[in-house]
Amino acid sequence: MTEKSFVDRPEDGDSRFVLDNLGRIEERIAAACAAAGRKREDVTLLAVTKTVPPARINAAIGAGVTHIGENRVQEFLGKRDALRLDGVDVHLIGHLQTNKVNKVVGRAALIQSVDSEHLLLAIEKEAAKAEAISQASLREDNTRILPVGYTEVLVEVNIGGEEQKTGVAPERLEELLYTMAALPGIRVRGLMTVPPILTAPEEQRRVFSQMYKLFIDIRGKNIDNIRMDMLSMGMSSDYEQAILEGSTLVRIGSALFGRRL
Repeated sequence: MTEKSFVDRPEDGDSRFVLDNLGRIEERIAAACAAAGRKREDVTLLAVTKTVPPARINAAIGAGVTHIGENRVQEFLGKRDALRLDGVDVHLIGHLQTNKVNKVVGRAALIQSVDSEHLLLAIEKEAAKAEAISQASLREDNTRILPVGYTEVLVEVNIGGEEQKTGVAPERLEELLYTMAALPGIRVRGLMTVPPILTAPEEQRRVFSQMYKLFIDIRGKNIDNIRMDMLSMGMSSDYEQAILEGSTLVRIGSALFGRRL
């Protein structure tokens, strides 16, 4: 499936490894929420499944994980049929190429990596097609066979200004959001970021604090069609610091499934 494999894990199909890791992660999320004066239900755990085999993903789902995130469209499509996805939301969290938008709209509950008007318009175009099909596919009792044609997204922000990373610059965010607000096929739910790699907790918190302030500032503008109720930040190495600074969704991969070689 991929060129990478996992270490620190047992054979596929053994759920004990994932279950133990999930228990430790849940304890740490709960402790971070308590330290921040927040409720545990304020934070969603998203399991990052890049290169993870279906048996291990299903073990996480069986243990109670209800949100999974894929980085690569083709990888997800290749293993989707082997996953037990009833009641599970799939997020696309990696960079999305416009030529693959048609493979994501209608299959992902949320696209977390929108960072340009070019990509935005491609999603809008595909969502309009889905709506046309949906309108033409009403049963006799007027219930839909297919979901309505809009796609929920987060805007990816390059909070660290790193040239090698995708994401809209903070100073261009508001301009992009006003463009998004005019598109009926798009529902903006909030922001996402992949911050610079930092090891000191105080430095991690400083960057997350900047992102949270940006999130609150945009939410306060009450832009039409911009819901702004999700802030996706924090991964295996820094999710506790992200929660302390206001994250509502943390993306956990290696801490749950093991380190990738």
